Amino acid sequence: MTDGDEALKEPVVAIIGGSGLYEIEGLEDKTWKQVETPWGTPSDALLFGRLSGVACVFLPRHGRGHPLSPTHLNYRANIDALKRSGVTDVISLSAVGSLRAELPPGHFVVVDQFIDRSFAREKSFFGEGVVAHVSMAHPVCSRLGDSMEAGLRALNLPVTRGGTYLVMEGPQFSTKAESELYRSWGCSVIGMTNMPEAKLAREAELCYATVAMVTDYDCWHPDHDHVTVEAVVRVLLDNADKARALIRHAVPTIRRDHAACPAGCDHALDNAIITAPSMREPGLLAKLDAVAGRVL
Repeated sequence: MTDGDEALKEPVVAIIGGSGLYEIEGLEDKTWKQVETPWGTPSDALLFGRLSGVACVFLPRHGRGHPLSPTHLNYRANIDALKRSGVTDVISLSAVGSLRAELPPGHFVVVDQFIDRSFAREKSFFGEGVVAHVSMAHPVCSRLGDSMEAGLRALNLPVTRGGTYLVMEGPQFSTKAESELYRSWGCSVIGMTNMPEAKLAREAELCYATVAMVTDYDCWHPDHDHVTVEAVVRVLLDNADKARALIRHAVPTIRRDHAACPAGCDHALDNAIITAPSMREPGLLAKLDAVAGRVL
């Protein structure tokens, strides 16, 4: 494939739906398919279809009906299944708590940074036998972020471009001391799912962007110091309707704008693998066929 051919490649856009978002409306020619991966079983079958002519794949992050907690998601299987299905671009929709007074419930944040405080999850496709180190300095694809911001503004939805998403392990919500700590770090929102998802997307050379949908103020707020599932769900369902409208509006713009990623997301592995070819473990190499086949 030449550089010119690559620049003209049609995108396949994946939408990872967070809490409250278990299906995407408006998809044509849609069909659910179970995708097998060497990393285990994804959260659910994938919903394949087309939206305004653009090939799309939808994955409900927690499974339909929400049977899976953030800790028990198979993040590697999810990202591998998307890559194996030809996905080029990933839009992650995530329910979050706000750590800033200016980001009230119902607000959308197109985040550009993460702090990963998760600790009970597999965080890399690579390891003993095939070692790789990808850059995460800029973990979100700016091109996709532009499309998400433009879509939200076109729909007159409240949006902030830029902010740091603190990823906690969960499943419990924060203590007040933790919430205040994360605020002191300059974080904007808090959630439980976008790490290691973003790291794995980068290892798989997928363009990735997060739209964080605020459902509540975290417990730091004096008027919201007791977060309840019932209160969160009310805002969550309203946000989910707006997120579906965003997807219908934004996906066609990704088609028009798509080219080789200016941030290099689609070539993240060019200089990342440091294990000598003669020392690479065959079993792990076989599992990396979809994720890293371009360079292996």
